[in-house]
Amino acid sequence: MNLYAESSAVITWVLSQEREEEIESALAGAELIISSDLTILECERVLVRGSAVGELSDAELTKREVMLRTAAQHWMLLSFDPPVIERAQRPFPNEPIRTLDALHLAFALEARRMVAGVRILSLDRRIREAARSMGMEVVPQQ
Repeated sequence: MNLYAESSAVITWVLSQEREEEIESALAGAELIISSDLTILECERVLVRGSAVGELSDAELTKREVMLRTAAQHWMLLSFDPPVIERAQRPFPNEPIRTLDALHLAFALEARRMVAGVRILSLDRRIREAARSMGMEVVPQQ
């Protein structure tokens, strides 16, 4: 199984939130994990924000940052490039779509263009619905 890992899933895994085991299982079972600079950026911001508001100690922040960076070293990371930006600017089947969601969907479509059969790993309801409407398989199933 090849996955595009979207922020909602990765954040859940990195912060050990509810459903973390489902995400960890999907990541562990993937042959190839594709993600994006956007996912890494969003995850890093969640960690910084968690530290700033006192939800993460310095030690916990460091642990989570290392966890994310170590995993991401083994992922194929897609960058913001003209095809992704151009796709995000166009309508999606189930508008309205928020800007960051449009970018994730564009990255997922780019991943699918590069690697046949890519599934999107997401816990975000809007992303999941939009991905399905574009013919993408979504993980986890529910």
